[in-house]
Amino acid sequence: MPIVEPPSAATSPAQQPVLVPIRSIGPGERERIATHLLALEPHDRYLRFGYSASDEQIRRYVEGLNFERDELFGIYNRRLELIAMAHLAFAPADQPGECAEFGVSVSKHARGRGYGARLFERAEVTARNAGVRMLFIHALSENAAMLKIARNAGASVVRSGSESEAHLELPEATLDSRMSEIALEHFAEIDFKLKTRAKQFWAFLAGVQEVRRGVQEARDKSSA
Repeated sequence: MPIVEPPSAATSPAQQPVLVPIRSIGPGERERIATHLLALEPHDRYLRFGYSASDEQIRRYVEGLNFERDELFGIYNRRLELIAMAHLAFAPADQPGECAEFGVSVSKHARGRGYGARLFERAEVTARNAGVRMLFIHALSENAAMLKIARNAGASVVRSGSESEAHLELPEATLDSRMSEIALEHFAEIDFKLKTRAKQFWAFLAGVQEVRRGVQEARDKSSA
């Protein structure tokens, strides 16, 4: 399944879709996750969690994430800031493992680029390869963006007052789906490493420039 960012209406037809690197998130990145979620505006928190989550509640959510059972995915900018993330929650060990639930959040400045849909596609691949046969989305009925992602993916949406539930039946895993997941994760890791090196390089240059300014200021004072 291709993970691409579709061109906008203003994009030239000659331009090709952009591959969006989506990386698995590990427990060592809890602080990045917290920073991303805490930056959401009150209404966005309401749509994401189904209630007006406070800072304390968000931090409890982050601390309670089970990285051994669930899968989390993220999209990072060049400063290695988490600008979009998805949580694929699998059923607990004492329940049937054929179902999983999907949740997503995108930073305000990064919306309109199709990141939510791309994260859903990525979660589909992982869930399918894990043996999940039914992918669920539980959202508020006013969360039009989330429900649109579900419908576009072919999910059935049932509305019950202020809440809606979407479910998508997944086919069995194939060699292609497994190889696709490996390739996408490999691409995302390479992208993350390149962004890390670039950030370190620019930080080094900034330090060199700071030293040069200090030396120049010292020379100016001594010659005055």
